[in-house]
Amino acid sequence: MKVFKFGGASVKNADAVKNVGKIISLFNDDLTVVISAMDKTTNALEKVVESYMNNDGKVVEHLQEVKDFHHNIMNQLFDNTNHPIYEDIHNTFVEIEWEIEESPERPYDYVYDQIVSIGEVISTKIVSAYLNSIGINNNWFDIRNVIRTDNTHRDARIDWDITEKLAQEQLLKKLNPNSKTIIITQGFIGSSSENFTTTLGREGSDFSAGILAYCLNAENVTIWKDVPGMLNADPKFFNDTKKLNNISYREAIELAYYGASVIHPKTIKPLQNKNIPLYVKSFVNPNEPGTLINENTAEDSLIPSYIFKKNLVLISISVRDYSFIMEDHLSHIFGLFSSFGVRIHLMQNSAISFSVCVDNNPQKLTNLMTALGEKYKVKYNENVELLTIRHYDEETITKTTANKEILLIQKSRNSVRMAMK
Repeated sequence: MKVFKFGGASVKNADAVKNVGKIISLFNDDLTVVISAMDKTTNALEKVVESYMNNDGKVVEHLQEVKDFHHNIMNQLFDNTNHPIYEDIHNTFVEIEWEIEESPERPYDYVYDQIVSIGEVISTKIVSAYLNSIGINNNWFDIRNVIRTDNTHRDARIDWDITEKLAQEQLLKKLNPNSKTIIITQGFIGSSSENFTTTLGREGSDFSAGILAYCLNAENVTIWKDVPGMLNADPKFFNDTKKLNNISYREAIELAYYGASVIHPKTIKPLQNKNIPLYVKSFVNPNEPGTLINENTAEDSLIPSYIFKKNLVLISISVRDYSFIMEDHLSHIFGLFSSFGVRIHLMQNSAISFSVCVDNNPQKLTNLMTALGEKYKVKYNENVELLTIRHYDEETITKTTANKEILLIQKSRNSVRMAMK
Protein backbone atom coordinates (compact mmCIF):
# COMPACT_ATOMS: atom_id res chain seq x y z
CA MET A 1 0.00 0.00 0.00
CA LYS A 2 1.21 3.46 -0.95
CA VAL A 3 -0.37 6.73 0.14
CA PHE A 4 -0.75 9.68 -2.25
CA LYS A 5 -1.82 13.17 -1.32
CA PHE A 6 -3.11 15.70 -3.85
CA GLY A 7 -3.63 19.27 -2.66
CA GLY A 8 -6.10 21.87 -3.87
CA ALA A 9 -3.88 23.09 -6.71
CA SER A 10 -3.66 19.57 -8.15
CA VAL A 11 -7.48 19.38 -8.50
CA LYS A 12 -8.15 23.07 -9.19
CA ASN A 13 -10.04 22.51 -12.47
CA ALA A 14 -11.16 19.77 -14.86
CA ASP A 15 -7.77 19.49 -16.57
CA ALA A 16 -6.08 19.11 -13.20
CA VAL A 17 -8.47 16.32 -12.21
CA LYS A 18 -7.72 14.56 -15.49
CA ASN A 19 -4.02 14.87 -14.70
CA VAL A 20 -4.58 13.16 -11.34
CA GLY A 21 -6.08 10.26 -13.28
CA LYS A 22 -3.00 10.10 -15.51
CA ILE A 23 -0.68 10.03 -12.51
CA ILE A 24 -2.64 7.30 -10.73
CA SER A 25 -2.64 5.21 -13.92
CA LEU A 26 1.18 5.20 -13.85
CA PHE A 27 1.22 3.02 -10.73
CA ASN A 28 0.27 -0.63 -10.30
CA ASP A 29 0.32 -0.48 -6.50
CA ASP A 30 -2.56 -0.48 -4.04
CA LEU A 31 -3.16 3.22 -3.35
CA THR A 32 -4.87 5.26 -0.67
CA VAL A 33 -5.34 8.68 -2.26
CA VAL A 34 -5.91 11.66 0.04
CA ILE A 35 -7.38 14.71 -1.70
CA SER A 36 -7.95 18.28 -0.53
CA ALA A 37 -10.77 20.64 -1.42
CA MET A 38 -10.53 21.99 -4.98
CA ASP A 39 -8.44 25.13 -5.51
CA LYS A 40 -9.68 27.93 -3.21
CA THR A 41 -12.83 26.13 -2.03
CA THR A 42 -11.76 26.25 1.61
CA ASN A 43 -11.49 30.04 1.40
CA ALA A 44 -14.88 30.23 -0.34
CA LEU A 45 -16.54 28.08 2.32
CA GLU A 46 -14.94 30.21 5.02
CA LYS A 47 -16.86 33.13 3.47
CA VAL A 48 -20.05 31.09 3.84
CA VAL A 49 -19.27 30.56 7.51
CA GLU A 50 -18.51 34.26 8.07
CA SER A 51 -21.73 35.34 6.35
CA TYR A 52 -23.79 32.85 8.31
CA MET A 53 -22.29 33.72 11.68
CA ASN A 54 -22.52 37.48 10.98
CA ASN A 55 -26.02 37.17 9.50
CA ASP A 56 -25.06 39.61 6.72
CA GLY A 57 -27.59 38.32 4.20
CA LYS A 58 -24.96 37.03 1.76
CA VAL A 59 -24.67 33.41 2.86
CA VAL A 60 -26.85 32.01 0.04
CA GLU A 61 -24.92 34.06 -2.53
CA HIS A 62 -21.55 32.80 -1.27
CA LEU A 63 -22.77 29.20 -1.20
CA GLN A 64 -24.07 29.50 -4.75
CA GLU A 65 -20.60 30.58 -5.90
CA VAL A 66 -19.17 27.37 -4.46
CA LYS A 67 -21.89 25.31 -6.15
CA ASP A 68 -21.33 27.00 -9.52
CA PHE A 69 -17.57 26.42 -9.33
CA HIS A 70 -17.98 22.69 -8.79
CA HIS A 71 -20.76 22.29 -11.35
CA ASN A 72 -18.56 23.95 -13.96
CA ILE A 73 -15.83 21.37 -13.28
CA MET A 74 -18.32 18.50 -13.40
CA ASN A 75 -19.73 19.74 -16.71
CA GLN A 76 -16.23 19.46 -18.20
CA LEU A 77 -15.59 16.00 -16.75
CA PHE A 78 -18.90 14.27 -17.47
CA ASP A 79 -20.73 14.25 -20.80
CA ASN A 80 -24.10 13.42 -19.31
CA THR A 81 -25.73 15.71 -16.74
CA ASN A 82 -27.79 12.70 -15.67
CA HIS A 83 -24.64 11.10 -14.28
CA PRO A 84 -25.26 10.10 -10.62
CA ILE A 85 -22.50 12.46 -9.46
CA TYR A 86 -24.77 15.47 -9.99
CA GLU A 87 -27.39 14.21 -7.56
CA ASP A 88 -24.67 13.08 -5.14
CA ILE A 89 -23.09 16.55 -5.08
CA HIS A 90 -26.51 18.21 -4.80
CA ASN A 91 -27.27 16.10 -1.73
CA THR A 92 -23.88 16.93 -0.24
CA PHE A 93 -24.53 20.66 -0.57
CA VAL A 94 -27.86 20.08 1.17
CA GLU A 95 -25.83 19.28 4.30
CA ILE A 96 -24.60 22.89 4.29
CA GLU A 97 -28.11 24.20 3.60
CA TRP A 98 -29.38 22.31 6.65
CA GLU A 99 -26.59 23.83 8.72
CA ILE A 100 -27.46 27.42 7.73
CA GLU A 101 -31.26 27.12 7.91
CA GLU A 102 -31.49 28.20 11.54
CA SER A 103 -29.96 31.21 13.27
CA PRO A 104 -26.42 30.47 14.49
CA GLU A 105 -26.38 29.16 18.03
CA ARG A 106 -23.38 26.82 18.02
CA PRO A 107 -19.81 28.11 18.57
CA TYR A 108 -17.99 29.51 15.53
CA ASP A 109 -15.35 26.77 15.40
CA TYR A 110 -17.97 24.02 15.49
CA VAL A 111 -19.92 25.60 12.61
CA TYR A 112 -16.67 26.12 10.70
CA ASP A 113 -15.86 22.42 10.80
CA GLN A 114 -19.34 21.29 9.73
CA ILE A 115 -19.38 23.62 6.70
CA VAL A 116 -15.77 23.91 5.53
CA SER A 117 -15.23 20.13 5.69
CA ILE A 118 -17.76 19.69 2.87
CA GLY A 119 -15.12 20.98 0.43
CA GLU A 120 -13.08 17.80 0.86
CA VAL A 121 -16.14 15.58 0.64
CA ILE A 122 -17.23 17.16 -2.66
CA SER A 123 -13.78 17.13 -4.27
CA THR A 124 -13.22 13.45 -3.48
CA LYS A 125 -16.66 12.47 -4.77
CA ILE A 126 -16.02 14.26 -8.06
CA VAL A 127 -12.53 12.78 -8.51
CA SER A 128 -13.72 9.29 -7.58
CA ALA A 129 -16.63 9.45 -10.03
CA TYR A 130 -14.38 10.75 -12.80
CA LEU A 131 -11.79 8.00 -12.26
CA ASN A 132 -14.49 5.33 -12.38
CA SER A 133 -15.86 6.88 -15.58
CA ILE A 134 -12.51 6.44 -17.36
CA GLY A 135 -11.98 2.89 -16.15
CA ILE A 136 -9.82 3.54 -13.07
CA ASN A 137 -11.88 1.58 -10.58
CA ASN A 138 -11.78 2.93 -7.05
CA ASN A 139 -13.63 3.03 -3.75
CA TRP A 140 -14.75 6.37 -2.32
CA PHE A 141 -14.36 6.36 1.46
CA ASP A 142 -15.51 8.81 4.13
CA ILE A 143 -12.42 9.23 6.28
CA ARG A 144 -14.57 10.51 9.15
CA ASN A 145 -15.35 6.85 9.80
CA VAL A 146 -11.67 6.25 10.59
CA ILE A 147 -9.83 9.36 11.82
CA ARG A 148 -11.08 9.80 15.38
CA THR A 149 -10.30 13.02 17.22
CA ASP A 150 -11.16 14.99 20.31
CA ASN A 151 -13.63 17.91 20.27
CA THR A 152 -11.09 20.67 19.58
CA HIS A 153 -12.74 22.07 16.49
CA ARG A 154 -10.43 23.54 13.80
CA ASP A 155 -7.34 21.98 15.42
CA ALA A 156 -8.45 18.53 16.53
CA ARG A 157 -6.08 16.09 18.21
CA ILE A 158 -5.88 12.51 16.96
CA ASP A 159 -6.86 9.51 19.07
CA TRP A 160 -4.14 7.32 17.60
CA ASP A 161 -5.17 3.99 19.11
CA ILE A 162 -8.77 4.14 17.90
CA THR A 163 -7.79 5.62 14.53
CA GLU A 164 -5.26 2.86 13.86
CA LYS A 165 -7.77 0.18 14.86
CA LEU A 166 -10.51 1.65 12.64
CA ALA A 167 -8.13 2.11 9.69
CA GLN A 168 -7.04 -1.50 9.76
CA GLU A 169 -10.60 -2.76 10.20
CA GLN A 170 -12.23 -0.61 7.54
CA LEU A 171 -9.55 0.23 4.97
CA LEU A 172 -7.35 -2.85 4.82
CA LYS A 173 -10.38 -5.07 4.28
CA LYS A 174 -11.03 -3.21 1.02
CA LEU A 175 -7.79 -4.53 -0.47
CA ASN A 176 -8.31 -7.03 -3.27
CA PRO A 177 -5.45 -9.57 -3.40
CA ASN A 178 -6.15 -10.21 -7.08
CA SER A 179 -6.14 -6.65 -8.40
CA LYS A 180 -4.98 -3.10 -7.76
CA THR A 181 -7.10 -1.39 -5.10
CA ILE A 182 -7.56 2.38 -5.08
CA ILE A 183 -9.21 4.18 -2.17
CA ILE A 184 -10.15 7.84 -2.65
CA THR A 185 -10.59 9.74 0.59
CA GLN A 186 -10.41 13.15 2.21
CA GLY A 187 -7.66 15.11 3.86
CA PHE A 188 -8.07 17.67 6.63
CA ILE A 189 -11.14 16.14 8.30
CA GLY A 190 -12.02 13.63 11.00
CA SER A 191 -14.77 13.12 13.54
CA SER A 192 -15.22 13.15 17.29
CA SER A 193 -16.58 10.28 19.34
CA GLU A 194 -19.99 11.99 19.09
CA ASN A 195 -19.71 11.81 15.27
CA PHE A 196 -19.38 15.56 14.81
CA THR A 197 -17.02 16.55 12.00
CA THR A 198 -13.69 18.02 13.10
CA THR A 199 -10.78 19.46 11.15
CA LEU A 200 -7.05 19.04 11.70
CA GLY A 201 -5.93 22.63 11.16
CA ARG A 202 -5.43 24.65 7.99
CA GLU A 203 -3.52 22.75 5.29
CA GLY A 204 -4.00 19.57 7.33
CA SER A 205 -4.33 17.17 4.37
CA ASP A 206 -0.61 16.36 4.51
CA PHE A 207 -1.11 15.31 8.11
CA SER A 208 -4.04 13.11 7.04
CA ALA A 209 -1.72 11.31 4.62
CA GLY A 210 0.82 10.80 7.40
CA ILE A 211 -1.86 9.46 9.75
CA LEU A 212 -3.12 6.92 7.22
CA ALA A 213 0.38 5.84 6.22
CA TYR A 214 1.18 5.18 9.88
CA CYS A 215 -2.06 3.31 10.54
CA LEU A 216 -1.83 1.21 7.36
CA ASN A 217 1.95 0.58 7.58
CA ALA A 218 2.32 2.07 4.12
CA GLU A 219 5.35 1.44 1.95
CA ASN A 220 5.77 5.19 1.36
CA VAL A 221 3.90 8.48 0.99
CA THR A 222 3.99 10.85 -1.98
CA ILE A 223 2.79 14.44 -1.72
CA TRP A 224 2.10 15.80 -5.21
CA LYS A 225 2.82 19.53 -5.55
CA ASP A 226 3.17 22.21 -8.22
CA VAL A 227 6.92 22.40 -7.51
CA PRO A 228 9.62 19.85 -8.46
CA GLY A 229 10.14 18.86 -4.81
CA MET A 230 11.11 20.63 -1.61
CA LEU A 231 12.94 23.80 -2.53
CA ASN A 232 15.39 25.62 -0.30
CA ALA A 233 13.21 28.76 -0.49
CA ASP A 234 9.81 29.94 -1.67
CA PRO A 235 10.19 31.04 -5.32
CA LYS A 236 7.62 33.79 -4.67
CA PHE A 237 10.19 35.54 -2.47
CA PHE A 238 13.60 34.26 -3.62
CA ASN A 239 15.34 33.86 -6.96
CA ASP A 240 17.62 30.95 -7.87
CA THR A 241 15.95 28.40 -5.61
CA LYS A 242 17.44 24.92 -5.43
CA LYS A 243 15.76 21.56 -4.97
CA LEU A 244 16.65 19.51 -1.91
CA ASN A 245 17.16 15.99 -3.25
CA ASN A 246 17.25 14.12 0.06
CA ILE A 247 16.79 15.41 3.60
CA SER A 248 16.27 13.71 6.93
CA TYR A 249 13.05 13.56 8.92
CA ARG A 250 14.69 15.83 11.48
CA GLU A 251 15.57 18.46 8.91
CA ALA A 252 12.08 18.30 7.41
CA ILE A 253 10.54 18.79 10.86
CA GLU A 254 12.79 21.80 11.47
CA LEU A 255 11.86 23.38 8.13
CA ALA A 256 8.15 22.70 8.61
CA TYR A 257 8.22 24.04 12.16
CA TYR A 258 9.83 27.28 11.02
CA GLY A 259 7.14 27.71 8.39
CA ALA A 260 8.23 26.01 5.16
CA SER A 261 4.95 25.76 3.28
CA VAL A 262 5.56 22.53 1.35
CA ILE A 263 4.75 20.15 4.24
CA HIS A 264 2.34 20.47 7.17
CA PRO A 265 4.41 20.52 10.41
CA LYS A 266 2.68 17.48 11.96
CA THR A 267 3.15 15.23 8.93
CA ILE A 268 6.65 13.96 9.62
CA LYS A 269 6.36 12.49 13.12
CA PRO A 270 4.08 9.51 12.33
CA LEU A 271 6.20 8.68 9.28
CA GLN A 272 9.46 8.86 11.22
CA ASN A 273 8.01 6.66 13.96
CA LYS A 274 7.62 3.81 11.46
CA ASN A 275 10.46 4.83 9.12
CA ILE A 276 8.07 5.40 6.19
CA PRO A 277 9.75 7.38 3.37
CA LEU A 278 8.07 10.57 2.17
CA TYR A 279 8.42 11.83 -1.40
CA VAL A 280 7.53 15.35 -2.51
CA LYS A 281 7.02 15.28 -6.27
CA SER A 282 5.68 17.41 -9.09
CA PHE A 283 2.24 16.66 -10.51
CA VAL A 284 3.41 18.54 -13.62
CA ASN A 285 6.40 16.23 -14.16
CA PRO A 286 5.47 13.06 -12.24
CA ASN A 287 8.40 11.03 -13.56
CA GLU A 288 10.97 13.39 -12.03
CA PRO A 289 12.53 12.12 -8.76
CA GLY A 290 11.42 14.98 -6.49
CA THR A 291 12.61 15.11 -2.88
CA LEU A 292 13.05 12.08 -0.63
CA ILE A 293 12.63 12.50 3.14
CA ASN A 294 13.92 9.61 5.25
CA GLU A 295 16.51 8.80 7.93
CA ASN A 296 19.45 9.85 5.76
CA THR A 297 21.20 12.94 7.19
CA ALA A 298 24.13 13.09 4.74
CA GLU A 299 22.80 15.96 2.61
CA ASP A 300 21.05 18.04 5.29
CA SER A 301 23.61 20.84 5.54
CA LEU A 302 24.73 21.04 1.90
CA ILE A 303 22.31 23.81 0.87
CA PRO A 304 21.08 26.74 3.01
CA SER A 305 17.28 26.92 3.33
CA TYR A 306 15.27 30.12 3.69
CA ILE A 307 11.81 30.44 5.26
CA PHE A 308 10.18 33.84 4.92
CA LYS A 309 7.04 35.07 6.67
CA LYS A 310 5.56 38.54 6.32
CA ASN A 311 2.82 40.63 7.91
CA LEU A 312 3.71 39.53 11.43
CA VAL A 313 3.52 41.48 14.68
CA LEU A 314 6.43 41.77 17.12
CA ILE A 315 5.14 42.22 20.67
CA SER A 316 7.35 43.29 23.57
CA ILE A 317 6.04 42.64 27.08
CA SER A 318 7.59 44.01 30.27
CA VAL A 319 6.64 44.28 33.93
CA ARG A 320 5.38 47.77 34.80
CA ASP A 321 7.80 48.36 37.70
CA TYR A 322 10.86 47.33 35.63
CA SER A 323 11.41 44.23 37.74
CA PHE A 324 12.81 41.09 36.15
CA ILE A 325 10.72 38.86 33.92
CA MET A 326 10.54 35.74 36.08
CA GLU A 327 9.20 32.21 35.59
CA ASP A 328 5.81 33.08 37.09
CA HIS A 329 5.45 35.96 34.62
CA LEU A 330 6.32 33.70 31.69
CA SER A 331 3.88 31.05 32.86
CA HIS A 332 1.09 33.64 33.03
CA ILE A 333 2.01 35.11 29.62
CA PHE A 334 2.11 31.70 27.91
CA GLY A 335 -1.26 30.89 29.46
CA LEU A 336 -2.76 34.01 27.88
CA PHE A 337 -1.30 33.21 24.45
CA SER A 338 -2.71 29.71 24.70
CA SER A 339 -6.17 30.79 25.86
CA PHE A 340 -6.50 33.31 23.02
CA GLY A 341 -5.19 30.84 20.42
CA VAL A 342 -2.20 32.94 19.34
CA ARG A 343 0.72 30.89 18.04
CA ILE A 344 4.23 32.17 18.78
CA HIS A 345 6.68 31.96 15.85
CA LEU A 346 9.68 33.41 17.68
CA MET A 347 10.36 34.38 21.27
CA GLN A 348 13.22 35.94 23.17
CA ASN A 349 13.57 37.33 26.67
CA SER A 350 15.91 39.77 28.36
CA ALA A 351 16.10 40.73 32.02
CA ILE A 352 13.03 42.97 31.92
CA SER A 353 11.19 42.12 28.70
CA PHE A 354 9.80 39.20 26.74
CA SER A 355 9.41 39.57 22.95
CA VAL A 356 7.37 37.39 20.61
CA CYS A 357 6.63 37.34 16.88
CA VAL A 358 3.08 36.28 15.98
CA ASP A 359 0.64 36.23 13.06
CA ASN A 360 -1.34 39.43 12.51
CA ASN A 361 -4.80 38.25 13.47
CA PRO A 362 -6.52 41.51 14.51
CA GLN A 363 -9.38 39.95 16.48
CA LYS A 364 -7.21 37.58 18.49
CA LEU A 365 -4.45 40.15 19.06
CA THR A 366 -6.83 42.86 20.25
CA ASN A 367 -8.22 40.54 22.91
CA LEU A 368 -4.77 39.22 23.82
CA MET A 369 -3.18 42.65 24.20
CA THR A 370 -6.11 43.89 26.28
CA ALA A 371 -5.55 40.97 28.65
CA LEU A 372 -1.77 41.47 28.69
CA GLY A 373 -2.22 45.20 29.32
CA GLU A 374 -3.98 44.52 32.62
CA LYS A 375 -0.70 43.41 34.17
CA TYR A 376 2.14 44.34 31.80
CA LYS A 377 3.45 47.15 29.67
CA VAL A 378 2.93 46.13 26.03
CA LYS A 379 4.53 47.57 22.88
CA TYR A 380 4.27 46.21 19.36
CA ASN A 381 5.54 46.60 15.79
CA GLU A 382 3.33 45.71 12.81
CA ASN A 383 4.31 44.70 9.25
CA VAL A 384 7.25 42.69 10.55
CA GLU A 385 9.03 40.11 8.39
CA LEU A 386 10.52 36.95 9.85
CA LEU A 387 13.39 35.28 8.00
CA THR A 388 14.76 31.92 9.11
CA ILE A 389 17.94 30.55 7.52
CA ARG A 390 19.01 26.96 8.09
CA HIS A 391 22.74 26.22 7.59
CA TYR A 392 23.67 29.88 7.34
CA ASP A 393 26.95 31.77 7.15
CA GLU A 394 27.66 35.46 7.81
CA GLU A 395 27.72 36.28 4.10
CA THR A 396 24.22 34.85 3.73
CA ILE A 397 22.95 36.95 6.64
CA THR A 398 24.49 40.13 5.23
CA LYS A 399 23.07 39.48 1.77
CA THR A 400 19.52 38.74 2.92
CA THR A 401 19.24 41.63 5.39
CA ALA A 402 20.53 44.42 3.16
CA ASN A 403 18.45 47.61 3.60
CA LYS A 404 16.50 46.00 6.46
CA GLU A 405 16.19 47.09 10.09
CA ILE A 406 16.76 44.04 12.28
CA LEU A 407 14.46 44.25 15.30
CA LEU A 408 15.43 40.92 16.84
CA ILE A 409 17.97 38.25 15.95
CA GLN A 410 18.36 34.74 17.33
CA LYS A 411 21.19 32.37 16.43
CA SER A 412 21.91 28.72 17.07
CA ARG A 413 24.53 26.47 15.53
CA ASN A 414 22.37 25.58 12.51
CA SER A 415 19.75 28.33 12.32
CA VAL A 416 19.45 32.08 12.44
CA ARG A 417 16.10 33.85 12.79
CA MET A 418 15.58 37.56 12.24
CA ALA A 419 12.54 39.76 12.78
CA MET A 420 12.98 42.83 10.61
CA LYS A 421 11.30 45.66 8.73
